[in-house]
Amino acid sequence: MFSAIVNTQPLFLSNSNSNKSFSSSFLNPLPPFFISHLPSSKTSLNPISATIIPSSSSPSKQVYQPFRPPPSPLPAKFRSLDTAGRLDVLANRLGLWYEYAPLIPALVQEGFTPPTIEESTGISGVEQNRLVVGAKVRESLTDPEILSAFETGGAELLYEIRLLSVTQRAAAAKYIIDNKFDSKDAQDLARSVKDFPRRRGDKGWESFNYNLSGDCLSFMYYRQAREHKNPSEDRTNALKLALDVAESEKAKSLILTELKGGSESGEGQEGEAEAVKVPVVRLKIGEVAEASSVVVLPVCRADQKEKEILEAPLECKTQGAFGILVAEKGWERWVVLPSWEPIVGLKNGGVVVSFADARALPWRVNRWYKEEPILVVADRGRKEVKADDGFYLGVDSGGGGELKVERGSDLRGRGVEECLGAVLLVVRPPRDDTDDQLADEEWD
Repeated sequence: MFSAIVNTQPLFLSNSNSNKSFSSSFLNPLPPFFISHLPSSKTSLNPISATIIPSSSSPSKQVYQPFRPPPSPLPAKFRSLDTAGRLDVLANRLGLWYEYAPLIPALVQEGFTPPTIEESTGISGVEQNRLVVGAKVRESLTDPEILSAFETGGAELLYEIRLLSVTQRAAAAKYIIDNKFDSKDAQDLARSVKDFPRRRGDKGWESFNYNLSGDCLSFMYYRQAREHKNPSEDRTNALKLALDVAESEKAKSLILTELKGGSESGEGQEGEAEAVKVPVVRLKIGEVAEASSVVVLPVCRADQKEKEILEAPLECKTQGAFGILVAEKGWERWVVLPSWEPIVGLKNGGVVVSFADARALPWRVNRWYKEEPILVVADRGRKEVKADDGFYLGVDSGGGGELKVERGSDLRGRGVEECLGAVLLVVRPPRDDTDDQLADEEWD
């Protein structure tokens, strides 16, 4: 720090060259300056000296840090290539797929888009995505045997297991290699591993080992088998698939028991076949638009009680070459649902009741429970309360007269032999994330 020690006398600046002894390198090439007191009658001219006094405490200064870009993700042999060279590598597949895959995001950073890359290289946008993601998944694998299996291909297989953890990826990749899976099989495997923890509480769940990829896939086929009528060819085929991919002995034993006609709990086939199943499904976003066929049903509100159920149109059908929807009378509220199996044959008498809160249903409150609006699809043509384990649309007997869903055993216990309709399906609203459907054990 520079500081000048001066007295309080007036000052003037002089630019005289008479004194040759003063020089300063940092002031050159300007002529030297002289600092003097203004002349006065009482004092003589005395020179004022300027000295440099170092500061006792210098403020902290941030040292300049030059920008250092992150290391390039490209292999060393591709870093020196210009844009044309990188496009040529991709167009001619010059090298291993996981080596030239990083060239795609590098080109995107330069302003390219997937369509322009496809135009220059012939690699479609879907394949670009699979190459980039597959290369990232391969980087997370450490087993040399697995890495060598995906040396010359397999990006589409690794892409399917992208959502699994690192440990799950390694096990799934090995299972894919050992069983020579294609991309569809790999997709089913990844989904089964991801879905397995959510199925806790489903029948037979504890007999399958979550740490074994084959058991996760086997449990998915086992669940699908239980969705078919017993006995049936579809059920048997699904159980055979489950047995083929199962890895643990406990899982194989359970599946063999099912194939032979028994059950884990000792219940007979007959009782299980006669059980009434009411699916609880969550509508997916865009599912109606993608459905090949749909069902249009009138909607009633639960708080409008029995009156609205009786007034809703019974018949609704399509007419003409354009399939124009025609109802027997006007109605304000309608819903369009995919032609799911429980309602695909529903014609006259179908109705949907909207409940503002899912607690209107007789299911248990557990960790999967959500307070949300639901739709209950019922058949008004089936009013007789037949099955104790069936679910029926009735009126709240506790007061208020609002609509509710009740089990057949509860209705028969109160002497009720006729209801407003048999429940066929419960629909939950679409969400960005997906969760499991309710198992049979979740109902009260």
